[in-house]
Amino acid sequence: MRTHREILIRILQAAHAGEMAAAFAYRGHWKAVTAPDEVQGIQRIEADEWGHRKAVLRMLDALGAKPQTLREVLMWTIGRTVGLLCHVTGWFFPMYIAGRLEYGNVNEYDLAALHAGKLGLTDLQQELMGMTFTEKEHELFFMGKIVGHPLLPLARLLFRWGPTQEDLMTLQRRVKAVAP
Repeated sequence: MRTHREILIRILQAAHAGEMAAAFAYRGHWKAVTAPDEVQGIQRIEADEWGHRKAVLRMLDALGAKPQTLREVLMWTIGRTVGLLCHVTGWFFPMYIAGRLEYGNVNEYDLAALHAGKLGLTDLQQELMGMTFTEKEHELFFMGKIVGHPLLPLARLLFRWGPTQEDLMTLQRRVKAVAP
């Protein structure tokens, strides 16, 4: 049975590589969209992913661990490929898949925070919880883009993710909060 430390390190190693893949995919994604708010939003998310990657590397160093080279190479390849595919797959699926992946990131950082807490690493736990919040913001950004799209019911059936009623209410509150 693995310890909390071992599990935390595995999650962080996966996150480190995954953040790179996401950042490269978002770079291709924002270059493929044309709406200024989408370009700016995805650029901001790309920057967040690079920042998370840097923070995760610092966390791994503090735990005496290193990224996994093979996973890094694999995720580099996936990120670059997905970034290129954003130019040919149309608008909906890159938006949907990005939201679905961010949903996974929320869970990943939440679980990492739990294990950090079990180890008594409260500063690390707090930082991971902040990253969880940022990933949820990313998820909501993409969710807000796909709400009402005719392909959403099919995608939800295939990939088991999509806006719930609670998510829609959260989006509505956010819109009201920033409305003039």
